[in-house]
Amino acid sequence: MFLSVTNRKNVSFNDPQKWFQLSLLALLIIATGCSVDEGPPPITEQNFNPDSIASFVERDFPFITTSVDARALGEGFPNDNITPRCVAIKLGQDAYTCFDTDMLRWSVAWTGDFLPMVTMAQISYRDFHNKSNKIPLIAGKPEIATGLYPGWTGAEPQFEDPRSPSPNPEAPSWGPIPQEIGRWNGLYLDGNQVVLNYTMHGTQILETPGSVMDDEQRAFTRTFRIDDLNQALSLVAAEVANGARSEIEGNQAYLYQGTEEDSVTAVAVVGEDSGQQVQVTDDQYVTVQLSDSQTEHQFTVVLWKGAAANISSFDQLVTQARENSEFPDYQEGGPDQWNQRVRTRGQIAPDTSAYVVDRLTLPIPNPWKRNVRVVDVAFFEDNRAAVVTFEGDVWLIEGIDDKLQELTWKRFASGLYETQSIEIVDGSIYTFGKGGITRFHDFNGDGSADYYENFSNLMDQSIETREWASGMVGAPDGSFYVSKFGALDMGPETSSPKSIMGFRAGSRYGGTITKIAPDGRSIEYYATGFRGPYLGINPETGVVSSSDQQGHSMPSTPINLIDRGDYYGVSATAYRDPLPETTPPLTWIPHSVDRSGSGQAWITSDKMGPLSRSMVHLSYGKPGIFKVLMDSTSDAVQGAVSFIDADYPAPTMKGDVSPKDGQLYVGGFSLWGSDSDVISSLIRLRYTGEQSLKPRDFQVRKRGVILSFGAELHEAAATNPANFQVKRWNYKRTQEYGSGHYKLDGSPGEEVLPVFSAHLSEDRKSVFIAIPDIQEVQQMEVGYNLESNDGTFINDQLWFSVNDVEEADLLAQGFPNINVDELLTGSATVASAKETEKPVTAERGKKLFQQTGCIACHAVEGSGEGNVGPALHGIFGTTRQLKSGESAKVTADYIEQAILEPSEQVVEGYEGEMPSFLGILSANEVASITEYIKSLSSE
Repeated sequence: MFLSVTNRKNVSFNDPQKWFQLSLLALLIIATGCSVDEGPPPITEQNFNPDSIASFVERDFPFITTSVDARALGEGFPNDNITPRCVAIKLGQDAYTCFDTDMLRWSVAWTGDFLPMVTMAQISYRDFHNKSNKIPLIAGKPEIATGLYPGWTGAEPQFEDPRSPSPNPEAPSWGPIPQEIGRWNGLYLDGNQVVLNYTMHGTQILETPGSVMDDEQRAFTRTFRIDDLNQALSLVAAEVANGARSEIEGNQAYLYQGTEEDSVTAVAVVGEDSGQQVQVTDDQYVTVQLSDSQTEHQFTVVLWKGAAANISSFDQLVTQARENSEFPDYQEGGPDQWNQRVRTRGQIAPDTSAYVVDRLTLPIPNPWKRNVRVVDVAFFEDNRAAVVTFEGDVWLIEGIDDKLQELTWKRFASGLYETQSIEIVDGSIYTFGKGGITRFHDFNGDGSADYYENFSNLMDQSIETREWASGMVGAPDGSFYVSKFGALDMGPETSSPKSIMGFRAGSRYGGTITKIAPDGRSIEYYATGFRGPYLGINPETGVVSSSDQQGHSMPSTPINLIDRGDYYGVSATAYRDPLPETTPPLTWIPHSVDRSGSGQAWITSDKMGPLSRSMVHLSYGKPGIFKVLMDSTSDAVQGAVSFIDADYPAPTMKGDVSPKDGQLYVGGFSLWGSDSDVISSLIRLRYTGEQSLKPRDFQVRKRGVILSFGAELHEAAATNPANFQVKRWNYKRTQEYGSGHYKLDGSPGEEVLPVFSAHLSEDRKSVFIAIPDIQEVQQMEVGYNLESNDGTFINDQLWFSVNDVEEADLLAQGFPNINVDELLTGSATVASAKETEKPVTAERGKKLFQQTGCIACHAVEGSGEGNVGPALHGIFGTTRQLKSGESAKVTADYIEQAILEPSEQVVEGYEGEMPSFLGILSANEVASITEYIKSLSSE
């Protein structure tokens, strides 16, 4: 039986009447064998079928948040009109407006068709791997617009942008106007109406936009309520670039346009005469002045554009607006937008290893035919959870328990812009997307948000499509850290000039981690110099971590421990001169191991076995979860990662720990190159209690490496040097995409290090691997084949960086019988050096193609639509058009250069996102991959 109680705070078992009613209901259920609100059976398998997903814009929901480029609306409109943060509102009568939350203006209002759904979240919404995103242009007929200046000013109208200029003199300014001038406060939702809430010069303004229609004529309405006006204000209602002359009749203004004066923009103010006056400046700007002689104002501004011959229609539209100027009762909370629940049943993995992955089945399909691509998850104290999706929805989940048999999903909020983070602080939900940080309020307790409060939008957002709002984490002191991608030089060309290779100018916060004050009203740079960071935080200590995306100026995937003032090596996003010294990461991770890092999660519970009280790193590309080990020396901290083997159905991006079961829950979705074949998932990484053979600790010291485990090791295996394989290499940070591997002398390749001996500790749980010439190096890899005392084999690898080298205190680490002076004498084992070069074959090339991650970016069947790289089926022997304008025939030499120097031959239509495999693949291995690609043309 599923008993749905919508408002539980109204049910009290101390109320005799309600107790009697519920008892009678229960008796009826027993007598009839019926259930209450049982509905369809739970969904057991999520179905990402494009045919069962409706359009991105929902008919019954009044707004979406997006970007709009309105610089080419046509004659008579301002040409400097671009809006990175637009609340696009459906007004009825096929009328729409874009409210610019940075400039507090109507940037454009139009009729006819809505916006094309072409931003990244929109275009991939039903075409799951389509990355051919664009900036939306007005699809219908533009009617009213304003330029890049605030929608309100003081007593004297101003038509200039008050924001600080961009650090790049050729780039536009981005971000909100200064808070002392105005601030976006948020949006109330009342059914299909919205109420905009913002402040100008200390005065709170409430506005509800709408439309009226008479025959074929439509007008836009803006109804205002201002309860405490403390100074005179001016509203900029419209700008007409080709104004010829103007007329003012009472509180109606007519601005005739063009040399023939055959069109007109009309603006009227209706309502009680309480000090509003319409004006025209320079036959270009129509404004409404508010007198400070009245503290309370409620009025409607009516806006219309049409043929001068139809000007009489405007009076009829004004009359309709006057009759429909009632202000919504927004403070009590509107009706539930989505009053249906969706039930799903999770899938519990068998306890086959120490860590397994359970799946929380997503609510797809659902009554709204909505796609559900989960990015992040957060928990309430009572173990309810909330997730946020890339399409801008928030869902609430109840019923999370050991068995996951009855999960109940409830839609809570929608209309957000490419959201990627969610946090719950003191019972309130916060999300972070391109619109900023939003805090939600449910006034009437019906399970849907009534007020979308702008907690903070101080982190500027450019219109560049790859300037993602990638991360937000809450700190113990109530502040937030947020991360943003740099404006990567990918996707549609817009308004930002090029910066260094791979980057455009973007906003002044692209490629940074910033700290937002607990009240949301101030921001500070915390760390800079990133390409595309994702975040993590220890919720108890406040230690901040991040990853970054391999690419231009970022040689591989790093994990960083962040301190205030750190700089991480990307000069395009440094925002300081001169450039400071680059902070080394905690550890690098090889491209073949994690080509796209996401967030980190700190396991604060004691219920996850060896992962308890530790950090894990989440991989988008692999996908999966890595345990992060830390080695503290007297001068530095250095880290290592060990992959936690499990069945990960989709990319792992963000996660949170349940307060009830102490396990880690992780969301993620697939869009870019990944080894996964599932569009999205919400999973639980669960500790079964089985023995874990993952390393629990590591130390790298002058004469070797110490690995510690949670189980006793078999002595013969642990002390056999042949069971260990050690390599090291450096990366080169250049403006090229990624990096090859380089020996310490700078030549391409990897160094294979000899293992002189291996020693077992007194407690039999640690092994010391004696290795000569330990030096600071960006990447080391230790492979090991061990056996525990109970006969379980361990075949694994550990990857780490060496930021500092000091002497080992072997006695303190449990190795009392090692003679340090004799460690590196005698013969050594170099297992990798004994391997003979394998023959060149297409079959071997296929395996290498998969092992190096090429398969995630290049399709070997079909057209490869949506892939990051070109499809390879049938490509050998063809001629390719290159981005440089030249052409090249696909030969063995062409393929070799594409693998080792990929930036030299970028194919037209692609972005050049392939790293170099110089020093990673041998000539023999490159030849095998070439043979495999040849075979794709002969099938």
